[in-house]
Amino acid sequence: MNFFFEVLIGGLLSGLMYALVALGFVLIYKASGVFNFAQGAMVFFAALTCVTLVNKFGMPLWLAIALTVAAMVVLALAIERLMLRPLVNQPEITLFMATIGLTFFIEGLAQLLWGSTVQRLDLGIEDVPLAVLLDNFNIAVSQFDLISALICGALVAALALFFSHTKIGRALRAVADDHQAALAVGIPLQHIWAIVWAVAGFVALVAGLLWGSRNGVQFSLTFVALKALPVLILGGFTSIPGAIVGGLIIGASEKLAEVYLGPMVGGGLEGWFPYVLALLFLLVRPEGLFGEKIIRRI
Repeated sequence: MNFFFEVLIGGLLSGLMYALVALGFVLIYKASGVFNFAQGAMVFFAALTCVTLVNKFGMPLWLAIALTVAAMVVLALAIERLMLRPLVNQPEITLFMATIGLTFFIEGLAQLLWGSTVQRLDLGIEDVPLAVLLDNFNIAVSQFDLISALICGALVAALALFFSHTKIGRALRAVADDHQAALAVGIPLQHIWAIVWAVAGFVALVAGLLWGSRNGVQFSLTFVALKALPVLILGGFTSIPGAIVGGLIIGASEKLAEVYLGPMVGGGLEGWFPYVLALLFLLVRPEGLFGEKIIRRI
C-alpha cells in the first residue's frame, strides 16, 4: 500500500507541472480562440535564454530570471503586433497555422542566439526523498517534485483568481466570447492579447525552468507541451480549474498505468497512455470536464 501511495503522490505532483504547461494554452485560447501550437517552443526559448545567461554570462539566477521575463514580454508584444493584429477576425485555422509557423521561428531563433548544446540548470532544489515521509511512512517522494508542484499550484491558483476577479479577467472573457462585441464596448483587443501572451510567456518560463532543471535544458523541452494535450482534452480548453484537474488525472493515471499495467504490455506505457485516455474521454465528453458545451442549431 505504501508503494501505491508513493506512485500516486509522484503522479499527482507531476500532474501539477503538466497543468502549468496546459495553463499557457488555456490563457491564449480563451483570449483568441486559437490553439497556440507554439507554447512548447516558448517553454524551450525561455529556459534556454535563462540558462545561457547563468552559465555563459555568469549572471546570478535571480537576475537571469528577471531578464528572461523581460525577454518573454518583448517576445509576446512582438507576436501580438506582428502576427495577431494583422489576423484579427480571420478563421481559426488561419491563426492555428500561424502558430505552427511561429513554433519553427522561435525554435530556430532560440538555437541561433544561444546554441543547441544541452545545458544543466541548477535551481538549488535537491532531488532527494523527503525525510519526513520516508522515515515515518516509508514513502519516497522527491523534494524537487514537491517544491515544483507547490510553485505550479500557487501560480495556477494566482492566475485563476486574477482572471476571475479582476477587470482584465472580465475583459478577457468578453474578448473570448466575441471579438467584435468586445471592441464595440471599448475593450482594447490588442492590449488584452498582449497581456495574455505576456502572462503565457511567464508561465512558459516557470515551466521551462522546472522541467529544464529536471531533464536538462534541451530541444526536447518543446515536446513537454505535447503532454498538455491530454490535460486540455480532459479539463477543457477554456477552463483554468480544468487544467489543474486534468493535469492531476493525467499525472496520476500515467504513473499508475506504467507501474501496474506496464509489465503486462511490455513497458513504455507512460508515454502513450495519457493519449489513449484522452481519446476515450473524447467519445464521452468532447468539451472536457469544465468546458462549455457547444450547442449548434441547424
